[in-house]
Amino acid sequence: MSRPGAAQHRVARLGILLSGRGSNFLAIAKSIESGSLKGLADIAVVIANVEDAPGLAAARELGLPTALFVSKGRKRAEHDADVAACLSEHEVDLVILAGYMRLLSPEFIAAFPNRILNIHPSLLPAFTGLDAQTQAFEYGCTVAGCTVHFVDEHLDHGVIILQRAIPVLETDDAHSLAERILVEEHTAYAEAIARVVSGQYCFEGRRYLRIAEA
Repeated sequence: MSRPGAAQHRVARLGILLSGRGSNFLAIAKSIESGSLKGLADIAVVIANVEDAPGLAAARELGLPTALFVSKGRKRAEHDADVAACLSEHEVDLVILAGYMRLLSPEFIAAFPNRILNIHPSLLPAFTGLDAQTQAFEYGCTVAGCTVHFVDEHLDHGVIILQRAIPVLETDDAHSLAERILVEEHTAYAEAIARVVSGQYCFEGRRYLRIAEA
C-alpha cells in the first residue's frame, strides 16, 4: 500500500488543459465559486493547445490566467515541455485534463507524478479512446457512465478515483446518451478533485482507497 501525499491544508492550485468548449472546466470553475470546491481549490491557469478553443475564450472572460501553446505541427516532447514549464511557473499542484485532445508524453507525466487527472465518458476499462459514448451505445450496453482517473503512460488506464453510472434508456441515441453522461461528468469531476486535494487517500495496487484523517 502506498500513500501519495498527506492532507492539503492550503488551497490547491489547478492547471486546466483543454482543446475545445471546456464544459467540464466551466463546471469546475462554478464549483470553486459556489460549490463543492469552494475554499479547496483555485484555477491557477487555463492552457489550450488549439487557438480557437471556446474554453480558452471562456477562461479569458472569467478573468483567469490563460496560455496558448498550439500543438499542431510541433513535436510532442517540445510542446509538452512548454506546457509543463507554464504549469510550473504558475505553481500548479494538480493538472486537470478537461477535454484535452492530446496524448501526453512520458516526460510530462513523470514531471507531475500522481498529479494529473482526466475524466473519460465510459465506465473504464470499457470503451477507451474516442467516441466512448457511441461505442457503448452501439455495443448495446444497458449501463454507461463516466470515470475520473489518474493519468499514467497508457491511454485511459490510470488508477480510478470514482465512477458514475447511468442507465441506457430505450429512447436514447448516441447523442442523448453522451449528453446525459456529460451531466454526470460535471459533478463527478469536482467531487474527484475534492477527494484528491484532501490528500486523504492511498493506493493499494490499482485500487484508490479513501482514508480517515489522522
